[in-house]
Amino acid sequence: MEPARRLGCCTWIFGDWPLAETARAVRAAGLDGVELFGAWRGRDPAGARTILDDHGLAVFSLTPADADISHPDRSVRARALDYYRGLADFAAALGAPMFGLHGLVGRIRPLSTRQEEDALLADSTAEICAWAAERGLTVAFEMLNRYESHQIRTMAEGLDLLRRVGAGNLSLLADAYHMNIEEADPAAALRMGGKAIGLYHAADSNRAAPGEGHTDFAAQIAALDAIGYSGPIVLEHTAPGADPFAADKGAGFRDEVRRQLAHSRKELRAMGR
Repeated sequence: MEPARRLGCCTWIFGDWPLAETARAVRAAGLDGVELFGAWRGRDPAGARTILDDHGLAVFSLTPADADISHPDRSVRARALDYYRGLADFAAALGAPMFGLHGLVGRIRPLSTRQEEDALLADSTAEICAWAAERGLTVAFEMLNRYESHQIRTMAEGLDLLRRVGAGNLSLLADAYHMNIEEADPAAALRMGGKAIGLYHAADSNRAAPGEGHTDFAAQIAALDAIGYSGPIVLEHTAPGADPFAADKGAGFRDEVRRQLAHSRKELRAMGR
């Protein structure tokens, strides 16, 4: 049996909790690290690093806030690129090895044409990857689902983006929840992605903890083993509730998130992961 992978979670699932409180809960759940939410403006990377170090947590990556890198309006796109330039600086100062990248969550149709916006997406991605490379960072483009984005939703589309951009530090972020919607066979999609996969997110089919929906995580973990993926499993499940884009689902939601993290760790460790 392969050694257990490092486990982490996205910090945004705790909502607007102070990082120290989030770090305490993540460590109490027995996890190894975090994917830090990339709301970098006004934040002190050294202070954040100290908090995480004090709790023995690694920084696996940063997940971006919303920014529309394929918007046909040049001024909107410029603001999005400015955000990512700042995110790259913050990641480098924090000591994170990579950050995620995706289009504006919730924009599910083109404002101009799909062809134009796909070209803009590739151009913006290339520019962001160049900034990241200057700082010694890698970038993981996340494939979302049709209810969150009209662009780059499948592994095949992600691989095509990698070919179009041609950046050596660009990889793909495969998310079990999104694949549950977009891929006929998520495990086969992971095998297709192969060495291009730089990060893996785990949430079940209902956005709950692994083992609480119908996703076949054993098959996906076997696929990750087969392609030689050595990165962490980053948990991104949320408390139950109607709004998929809000972490705060009402009173007691953080207690539910803590319960989910403990359950996820138990479930994945039972698979040898």
